[in-house]
Amino acid sequence: MNVRRLFSFPNPVNEVSARLVAGGVVLLAGLALGLHQRWLIVPLAYGFLARVLTGPTLSPLGQLVTRVVAPRLPVAPRRVAGPPKRFAQAIGSLFSLAALGLAFAGATTAAWAVLGMLIVAASLESFVGFCVGCRIFAALMRAGLVPARVCEECADITGRAAATGRAATPA
Repeated sequence: MNVRRLFSFPNPVNEVSARLVAGGVVLLAGLALGLHQRWLIVPLAYGFLARVLTGPTLSPLGQLVTRVVAPRLPVAPRRVAGPPKRFAQAIGSLFSLAALGLAFAGATTAAWAVLGMLIVAASLESFVGFCVGCRIFAALMRAGLVPARVCEECADITGRAAATGRAATPA
């Protein structure tokens, strides 16, 4: 496999798959928190890192969702811009790595608090379709901190609104 292709993130992304992956994150993080099993944070953090670097390619959860679960659902794929989703995965990676570091440093209360925040964000994505990382990405674009060339589709809010028939709202 081409290394450049291996370390790429899909664009566009299937929103259905993204929400299913978020549901898997809620489940795994919830198990870690509910059972107080800090070792479960390891596969959680690995999954986020893998998805930031390669999309679903090296992520077991990403592979399960994109190859097994999503194709069997009676729901049409919904394509959304990839860069905001990658940014959201990066935030999840930071949170899961912070929880992992705190847990193994003995600061378990802080680790569980960080994991709880991750569960809230992943729940919003999975159950409501509200991507916190995507909203932060949009705000950074509006502030000029993320150049428009990073996500031309994101910068063209009017074109996206016309294509979907909805009012213009950022990713």
